[in-house]
Amino acid sequence: MTSPPRFAAAADGHLAPAMKDAYVRDGFLILEDFVAAAACERLIAHTREMAAAADLSGVATIFSTTTVQHAADAYFAGSGDKTRFFFEEGAFDADGRLNRPQELALNKVGHALHDLDPEFSAFSRDPRLALLVSDLGIRAPLLLQSMYIFKQPGIGGEVVCHTDSTYLYTEPMSCIGLWFALEDATLENGCMWALAGRQREPLRSRFLRQADGSLGYEIYDDRPLEAEGAVPLEARRGTLVLLHGQLPHLSGPNRSPKSRHAYTLHVIDGACRYLPDNWLQRAPDMPLSGF
Repeated sequence: MTSPPRFAAAADGHLAPAMKDAYVRDGFLILEDFVAAAACERLIAHTREMAAAADLSGVATIFSTTTVQHAADAYFAGSGDKTRFFFEEGAFDADGRLNRPQELALNKVGHALHDLDPEFSAFSRDPRLALLVSDLGIRAPLLLQSMYIFKQPGIGGEVVCHTDSTYLYTEPMSCIGLWFALEDATLENGCMWALAGRQREPLRSRFLRQADGSLGYEIYDDRPLEAEGAVPLEARRGTLVLLHGQLPHLSGPNRSPKSRHAYTLHVIDGACRYLPDNWLQRAPDMPLSGF
């Protein structure tokens, strides 16, 4: 595949047969012009205000998929029902101090924005999204996880090849990722790449809560997920990319002067079993809800 297929988003959110066929075949679907530019700008501005105003004086959690050091941090482990901020690895100097303004030092915000913040809730509960995931076979959609990803200019970190179901596992597997390009995602600023058709492969690992309470991986196949053969999913502002939970995907670092802001919402099927040893958990008084 030299260039992935792209489709114009339908006004009502429903997927045409060719769209569903592409998703089943490739494990991803690119829907252009799903979100208006003004809505993208509003979410960017809102998040920048949140980031600038947050008191993070006691927070130093770095999110990195290469070192996975966040896995040992209680701040990360307890973020399933919170709004928490995670820094880029390159945002600190040799003495451990931020080397740039706080709002330009963050890797992401997660993981319950869609339930705790009215702006994110409205964005995430667009009625078209309910129709769209229904068309993909989700019977009882639950909004499990949300992340605002900054991909900061110059220091935006690499995201290694992974599958979402490794982290958000149900029996049977049902996870779908909804990835919104709030800014243009290009080869220069670290767009996503995907291994088309590889969603049919068995899951190689799970990231979970182990018997001692720590977070770690349960390995089923220790072969690394290689990125060879991946296709770039460049996406202009307003594009929605759907990702099958078992699809291997990745993104490179951002060394360009342009940021690559994106918002990701993960949906699971409430008709499936969400395992109690999944890393992402919520307090009983904050159950998952749908659209």
